[in-house]
Amino acid sequence: MIDSHCHLEQKDYEGKLDDFIKKWKSQLKFIISSCAHKKELDKTLEIYQKYKPFVRICIGLHPEFIKETNENDIERTIEFIKKHRKDIVAIGEVGLDYHLVKEPEWQEKQKEMFIQFIKLAKELDLPLVVHSWDATGDAIKILELEGMNGKKVLFHLLQDKNCLSKIIENGWFISIGPGIARSKTIKKIARDVPLNKILLETDSPWFKQENQEFGEPINVKVACEKIAEVRHLSSQEVEKQTDLNAKEFFNLK
Repeated sequence: MIDSHCHLEQKDYEGKLDDFIKKWKSQLKFIISSCAHKKELDKTLEIYQKYKPFVRICIGLHPEFIKETNENDIERTIEFIKKHRKDIVAIGEVGLDYHLVKEPEWQEKQKEMFIQFIKLAKELDLPLVVHSWDATGDAIKILELEGMNGKKVLFHLLQDKNCLSKIIENGWFISIGPGIARSKTIKKIARDVPLNKILLETDSPWFKQENQEFGEPINVKVACEKIAEVRHLSSQEVEKQTDLNAKEFFNLK
């Protein structure tokens, strides 16, 4: 299996990654680690350089941090991405977050930043990983206005079932994590999205499972098993197709 979205740069893994990577390699093909904060750019690159090709990386700026992000931060991140283009498999996670950021003026700033990263993804011909908590409708509108229909866009941990038809219509992907085990909405999303548009993810170190100190990439098996259950398929069928989807989306070799 492939974990298409986690955060290996988080403090939870500090000093423990060597042992964890050995364990995860026995069960997974690839891990895609997403850098989402300006302070973690160099650390994410170091993790990639140490553990490639098993670990791959995405880089972006998370909309949650908009209040501590200025134009210089955005420009510096864009330049970092351009400089390390060959080391990066996608732009992200970027997007909108109206759940954690309620003020309309800051939501507008999120939109401005999101558009800058969409343009960058187009310029560099890289896939785009989108965060859209309580903001999926607006994220879709912006993506369509920016001409991303039919291009490689992944809605990470999608929770808005009402926007599903638009996402499917535009040929975009979604990723499903261990939260499916507890959520009827995500089960319905997993049932209704074409299987060739689903990726597995964990968003680790979040979503820890029983007997875990924190979430781990191997928790993709929870998502895989639940998707298989709701679609009346075997876990092997879901694993095979979601692996193919991740390899296609991120151009993994």
